Amino acid sequence: MAVEPLSHKEIEERLEELPGWSAEGNDRITRSYTYVSHLDAADAVGRIARVQDELNHHSDLTLGYTTLTVSVSTHSVGGKVTALDFELAHRIQEVAVGAAA
Repeated sequence: MAVEPLSHKEIEERLEELPGWSAEGNDRITRSYTYVSHLDAADAVGRIARVQDELNHHSDLTLGYTTLTVSVSTHSVGGKVTALDFELAHRIQEVAVGAAA
C-alpha cells in the first residue's frame, strides 16, 4: 500500500492524541523532551533509535545538554507528514516520556 501525505486537518486531528507534539506545516511533526541529565537524554536517543530500526522509519534527533528534539517526516513522499510518522511518534512517546523530567 502506498503511503500518502496527510492533509493539514488530518495532521491537526492526529496531534490531539500526542501531547507536546506540534506540526511545522505539512512538512513535519516535532516534540522536545527535557531530561534531568545529559546521560538521560543520550539514553533516550538509543531507545528511540531501536524503535526506529524496528519500524524501519527514522526521525531526525537533536541532542542538547538535557534536551532531545525529535522531528519526523516521511522522506519517500517528499518530506511530508504521513500515517507512518504518527505511528513512530506514538512509539517515541512511549519510550521517551518515561525518562523525561
